[in-house]
Amino acid sequence: MQIGVESNTAVDNKRIFVIDEDEIIRAAIQFMLHDENETHEAPSLEWAYEKAVDWPPDLVFVSEALMRRHGGALYGEIRERLRGPKIVVVLEPGAVDLAKQCLADGADSVAIKPLRIELMRRKADLLLGRLAESA
Repeated sequence: MQIGVESNTAVDNKRIFVIDEDEIIRAAIQFMLHDENETHEAPSLEWAYEKAVDWPPDLVFVSEALMRRHGGALYGEIRERLRGPKIVVVLEPGAVDLAKQCLADGADSVAIKPLRIELMRRKADLLLGRLAESA
């Protein structure tokens, strides 16, 4: 039995990609979300683009490092190549100004470390349309 997982979210088959070069962060986020979602670890944008041909994601978590490397154009590229997923940027602590810039540039949300399982699941549920904003 999965603890804290509602059966309706566990079977609605939403796909998430976690795109981060850091293997530990990818694994941690995948672990937090895999009970309620089909969650895949993507070590690179190229991997994600290749897999999205057959498995387009509904939601993508991208690292701060990738966002910094590619700039605000990254969001449009991801939406085009991965067929329109929602995008969350995972940021280091204290990145308030960067978080505002990410949102202004086109990210749907940000997640600031340290990441907590209940907040990550709630963020995923909100962006996947499972929860109302006020819930």
